Amino acid sequence: MSGPGIGKDAKFDYVIVGAGSAGCVLAARLTEDADRRVLLLEAGPADKGWEIHMPSGMGRLLSSTKYNWAYVSDPEPYLDNRRLSHPRGRVLGGSSSINGMMYVRGHARDYDHWAQSGCRGWSYADILPYFRRAESHMKGGDEYHGKDGPLRVSSPDISGSPLANAFIQAGLEAGYPYTPDANGRQQEGFGPMDRTTSNGKRWSTARGYLAQAQTRPNLTIRSGALTLSVLLEGRRAVGVEYAREGKTAKAYAEREVILCGGAINSPQLLHLSGIGPADRLRSAGIQVRHDLPGVGENLNDHPDVVIQHWCKEPITLYSVTRGPRKIMTGLQWFLSQKGAAATNHFEAGAFIRSRAGIEHPDLQLTFMPLAVKPGTVDSVPGHAFQVHLDLMRAHSRGYVRARSANPKEPPAILFNYMKDPRDVADMRQGVRLVREILSQQALTPYRGDEIFPGIDVTSDDAIDGWVKRAVETCYHPVGTCKMGGDTDRSAVVDSELRVHGLQSLRVVDASIMPSIVSGNTNAPTIMIAEKASDMIRKRKPLPPQPSPVWINPAWETAQR
Repeated sequence: MSGPGIGKDAKFDYVIVGAGSAGCVLAARLTEDADRRVLLLEAGPADKGWEIHMPSGMGRLLSSTKYNWAYVSDPEPYLDNRRLSHPRGRVLGGSSSINGMMYVRGHARDYDHWAQSGCRGWSYADILPYFRRAESHMKGGDEYHGKDGPLRVSSPDISGSPLANAFIQAGLEAGYPYTPDANGRQQEGFGPMDRTTSNGKRWSTARGYLAQAQTRPNLTIRSGALTLSVLLEGRRAVGVEYAREGKTAKAYAEREVILCGGAINSPQLLHLSGIGPADRLRSAGIQVRHDLPGVGENLNDHPDVVIQHWCKEPITLYSVTRGPRKIMTGLQWFLSQKGAAATNHFEAGAFIRSRAGIEHPDLQLTFMPLAVKPGTVDSVPGHAFQVHLDLMRAHSRGYVRARSANPKEPPAILFNYMKDPRDVADMRQGVRLVREILSQQALTPYRGDEIFPGIDVTSDDAIDGWVKRAVETCYHPVGTCKMGGDTDRSAVVDSELRVHGLQSLRVVDASIMPSIVSGNTNAPTIMIAEKASDMIRKRKPLPPQPSPVWINPAWETAQR
């Protein structure tokens, strides 16, 4: 890859571990300073496969190990001990190269709560300018959106999608508001869903950020490089040791080591480096270098279930997933980057509140004009559609823990989905609300029988039992290196993302979120890296932007 060769004692200003959603951003921003030498290490390969760049190819990516860590959880005790698959990007671009490409920022109140919990400088007014700096929206810039950032964002054209339009109309018939832009002034409501695509192709951080930086002489990129440990001299991080092509090497950072491995890999690497809860490190056979209890704890995600119906009209995507139509759809994309393969098909969605007394949406609904067999990437055999129901702020917490001192052994991962009874009640309520929406007149011409969970699942106990059998991940792990002040014993990094108690070591990725955001996590992770780049470069933060945010005026007494 680019940059100068690495010698026995290679020295850089910054060593970045992980070329994912955050690492690519940092590599691009830090190398804007021509006198700063940056090494970017990535365990996976380059992002060359066609299935990465074809938006509808994401199913192949999630079910393959070529670009995917393909983690599996330990038996989840509150889900009948099921083991859940947890795909994570292992490729340039990280999970932004294999994800569903939904561009969702979360709600303004998520970030205000971060600031109120002691994370100074992370309120919505503080972070909105960084969302805008990152973005190049196809509709141009405004108070909420950027127009010339590295990350290209598209809005879907749903005029030719009768099912997507019927879903949105059903939400309006059920009494929910319409929102043309869930990333703008008003998240709550039904409407179109933006995506990180451009001209019919995925727009990952590898394409948006790294591609423009990789020819710079001050950037060295090493793919296929598994980082083994952070090198410490006393309380200072001085570099990393990594393995590549059957050999081990060391790279030294004269300024900082920056971990961008994500909510699974960053805490695992800290553990392997002797940084974490002392008792657990010892039990894994790892020498303790720095006792930091919060590393790997506070794991959170968005639990996901799908509600499916047969479709009475042959207007779903099922036809293009079969036989000659599938081949023709692929050929159309290869020739013109157009057609059914040029979209992620998550074009309509909603953010709603589960009950009165909740200030901002805690449920996300995503419509898909195709039904997939639960737990697989295979289509249900026939014309059908489904709605993903995701719990936005689950109370249950889990952990990530190194099993041993072997860097090649996957960590222990446990989310504890549905451990907290409040999550069970919220998911049950969400199922009832989705069923009510799907029963509206707008969907009557298309709505066939319910496939999943099925018409017999109606009582509280039946719904709770089904949720236990049906919950999957929404691929949004966060929180395992949470941000917080010195008085927060569970915090791993401070408000500038520096690891507590150590020097020259930061974590910049989704793991630093003190609490999960109310929406998909990729766009917030890119924002985090944009903001961190100014911190690392010792630049003044962008001026706060106190833009208005819509909150339902009757939220205390009304669910909609």
